[in-house]
Amino acid sequence: MGFLDTLKQIFLPKKSKPRLVNLDKVQDIIGYRFNNLSLLTLALTHRSYLSNNSKSDESNERMEFVGDSVLGLVIAHQLFSDHPDWREGELTKVKALLVNETTLAEIGMEIGLNQHIFLSTEEEKSGGHERPSIVSDAVESVIAAIYMDGGFEAARKFVLDQIYSRKADVRADSSQRNYKGELLELVQGRGENMPRYDVVSQTGPDHDKTFNVVVSINGRALGSGVGSSKKEAEQKAAAEALERLNEN
Repeated sequence: MGFLDTLKQIFLPKKSKPRLVNLDKVQDIIGYRFNNLSLLTLALTHRSYLSNNSKSDESNERMEFVGDSVLGLVIAHQLFSDHPDWREGELTKVKALLVNETTLAEIGMEIGLNQHIFLSTEEEKSGGHERPSIVSDAVESVIAAIYMDGGFEAARKFVLDQIYSRKADVRADSSQRNYKGELLELVQGRGENMPRYDVVSQTGPDHDKTFNVVVSINGRALGSGVGSSKKEAEQKAAAEALERLNEN
């Protein structure tokens, strides 16, 4: 090894070693055995992890997109089948409760999946394993990974066992109100345009962003909200708009 190489090893910042995750334990947690474990690894890889690990070049963000769609389809179909007496509004409300960030994060932490997400050292130290946006995204990504590895029925079984089975508890939890859904239902009943949500600012590093969202109806701003994810900020903005509309 040359002198320059020795200096580089001493003074240049070293990439952190990949965090050890027991993928066998993760498979036990989710109740599914993968044929292609790389799909599970990708589903557990948060974008913050990429900056510290040269071997990882993709996060779970794209998988989250697929998982969200599969989750929504399974929940919608099961609600439709189980409750033929429910009107569209009730179906929409309960579906929104089951697929929202809070519910998914609580489930991810309850089953222990959150402890197996690949994060950067900085994100781990700032409490990333308990951050609702990160945990809920991982749950959606795992759904996508199961779907890609074992097909729709395998993903459907996971959703029904781990998420839909908690329907009664989620509905009974008053803190799980879907303010966006309630606001949409209210303005539609009045014949007004759909609410528009705009991110007016976002601050902080990628692993710890804060979003400020304003909701407008017919061009008039009615509420604002701040949160660690767009979803959280939108819910808070919708809650403020509902309060203002109800006062009027």
